[in-house]
Amino acid sequence: MIWNNKYWVKETDPDKLKKWYEKLLLKSGFKILKVVEYHFKPQGYTALFLLAESHLAIHTFPEENKSYIEISSCIEDKYRRFINEENSKLMRKTELIK
Repeated sequence: MIWNNKYWVKETDPDKLKKWYEKLLLKSGFKILKVVEYHFKPQGYTALFLLAESHLAIHTFPEENKSYIEISSCIEDKYRRFINEENSKLMRKTELIK
């Protein structure tokens, strides 16, 4: 089975996004195998964290001041830890776009 969550955040800075999600994935127990990034010209960023347990994708839309985040995992407890921590952060900073 695959657990999957998709959502939007108001952060678009590639460095902040990469640092936050790397930290969150490791804290949740995921094993990061590789990170692939691409910086669009004149703006925009996309990244894929290849995980032993699946993947996390980031796609920024600076012109709309938001980023699309998607996580997929075949390990439910790691997925739940990630979602719980991410929801806590989003609720604290009200960064979730409805």
